Amino acid sequence: MGTIRIAAAQMDVKLTDREGNLSRMLAKLEAAAAQGAALVVFPECALPGYCYESLEEARPYAETVPGPATKAFAAACKKLNVHAVFGMLEADGQRIFNACVLVGPGGVVGTYRKVHLPFLGIDMFTTPGDHPFAVHEIPVGNQTLRVGMNICYDGSFPEAARVMTLQGADIILLPTNWPPGSECMAGCVVNARAMENHIYYLAVNRVGSERGFRFIGMSKICAPGGQVLAEAAHEDECLLFAEIDPEKARNKHQVRVPGKHEINRVADRRPEMYGKLVEMKQSKVK
Repeated sequence: MGTIRIAAAQMDVKLTDREGNLSRMLAKLEAAAAQGAALVVFPECALPGYCYESLEEARPYAETVPGPATKAFAAACKKLNVHAVFGMLEADGQRIFNACVLVGPGGVVGTYRKVHLPFLGIDMFTTPGDHPFAVHEIPVGNQTLRVGMNICYDGSFPEAARVMTLQGADIILLPTNWPPGSECMAGCVVNARAMENHIYYLAVNRVGSERGFRFIGMSKICAPGGQVLAEAAHEDECLLFAEIDPEKARNKHQVRVPGKHEINRVADRRPEMYGKLVEMKQSKVK
């Protein structure tokens, strides 16, 4: 088994410019593949932009899965022999979801619909995600990478990452649109999610501004111990790269001093003590 090279494409996005954003993403996909990336991840709503002021305004920029954008990505992924994840608005009948899609040489591998919706941008109007958290396997050379997906605000809820960890995720991908106020997410929480689940964690943010909202960049890739493998401590477009080893994420039993200091953040859980997590109502929490 060897390492797998992955990439995060921190980029600017233009509101309503679906075709232009798609063209820029495909160019960045090609550039990342040329530098050896087998998986390239783009920000939340990278296809249509984010700061819509109504569902009616956003609806023309939503599309189905499969659809035109996933078809274009699949063709590019087949040509380049890579996989990609990108953010979009998914149309499903009259409903619109803030979604991201995992696409490979054979087409759509999996989708994710944002579960936790903040009062911000298009999330004020979209339907909450209705698909369970899932892990998707993609072939990379002679090995398999197990991929989970969340979107932006989902990263604030540790339960989401833990569910995918328990399903065997090697890495969780978090396309984001972090505005000011999200610096702690970028600076601390990404590392924490990687460490507490002993997985790789990639968060890719956008840059630029839309309708008065600035986006802070600060994309990051962390290792299973929480160590930073790559980060963008700025608000410029860039490609971040990291080499990851799925076996390191799968080996949850960490031996620091044999017989004296060993931990396993999956096996050492006490689920029988966590009942409050799954109660529908918590009267003392508002």
